[in-house]
Amino acid sequence: MRPIVDKGEAGSLGSLRSRNRTRVVDALREMGVASRADIARQTGLSRSTVSSIVADLEEDGLIVDRDTSPEGTASTGGRPPALIALGRDVGVAVGIDFGKRHLAVAACDLSHTILAETRSEMPDDYDARQGLDEAAALVDEVLEDAGVERDAVLGVGLGVPGPIHLPTGVVGSSAILPGWVGARVAEEMSERLRLPVHVDNDANLGALAELHWGAGRGCSSLTYIKIATGIGAGLVLGRRLFRGAGGTAGEIGHTTIDETGPICRCGSRGCLETFAGAPAIVELLKPSLGPDVTVEAIVEHALDGHLGAKRAIGDAGRHVGSALANLCNLFNPELIVVGGTLAAAGDVLLEPMREAVQRRAIPSAAEDVEIVTAVLGERAEMLGTVALVLYEREGAASAPRPVANGATGVKTHLEVRRG
Repeated sequence: MRPIVDKGEAGSLGSLRSRNRTRVVDALREMGVASRADIARQTGLSRSTVSSIVADLEEDGLIVDRDTSPEGTASTGGRPPALIALGRDVGVAVGIDFGKRHLAVAACDLSHTILAETRSEMPDDYDARQGLDEAAALVDEVLEDAGVERDAVLGVGLGVPGPIHLPTGVVGSSAILPGWVGARVAEEMSERLRLPVHVDNDANLGALAELHWGAGRGCSSLTYIKIATGIGAGLVLGRRLFRGAGGTAGEIGHTTIDETGPICRCGSRGCLETFAGAPAIVELLKPSLGPDVTVEAIVEHALDGHLGAKRAIGDAGRHVGSALANLCNLFNPELIVVGGTLAAAGDVLLEPMREAVQRRAIPSAAEDVEIVTAVLGERAEMLGTVALVLYEREGAASAPRPVANGATGVKTHLEVRRG
């Protein structure tokens, strides 16, 4: 005889299962590819509950099998665990990364697999309209290469090398891309693509990528610092980006190093960028390495043992380390990940940085933190734009998908199937 379940109890059970289903999907969205046991650990659900929900998702065509992991036999000696991922039918994410001289676009499925990507070199000081028009064309190209229809795109993540005022989505003052100041990039890109667009600065995106796929995997609190034309930091607290009240948290490049120092682009004197940014290092070495020397060439010279290049990069590391010591005292991160052009110098940059943190931070904060080079290289910001779509959208400046009737919003394939 079937047990009698009143409507209230049935509704409660249905609501619980719906919430658990969402937890399983969210876990897969973050991990990309995982076993059922991994999902159970991530969600706190029992393995039987996870297996039941996964079976339902497979029946709906939302989960696909992936290759089993060869590492799965290491501890048990048995068969490797079966791995699963959200299928492409659930949707894909598109990422757009703007740099001072480049533009990169990629499409990624929810197993974190890059389906297609392209990169274009851009002229110095290109303005927002030129960049956004070129990006829109490259998005079409990437979607075609990936074989993805536009209505399968869950959203577009967009990164710019400058501060973003999150309440309005407006690009703040920036000497890196001066033609972008005042541009509402999420809104304007959304109008071009007819897709929801989420925007953040490049340091935050690098932090997201290294947190989920790079040196910061498993960390709860970390700082990603990008040292290139400018210097910025992405702050992660409790595995979430900390953006501050308006989105400008992490502008470590404008920490004052010398009150009587050079005037910075921000209007202040002696900012960290004026001593340790790539343009400052290039200016120091033009007399010895030539007027056309680049920061990439300086890094190569330093790695080859050039004394002047090593000194310039080492001094930059010490200056950055002094600023990071203050950050360690305030936020007490467990990990600092160093990315950007100068990170390629490795320990030539990092050793003086570590010494400055040890000398200037309070002992407990200095002991807690490890300083390492980013592992994702120049792709960190690109991957971060994808991460922005997958699970950080609510913290970014966003523009929803424009709809013909004047309404806004987007419904994912998963939500449609849920009803």
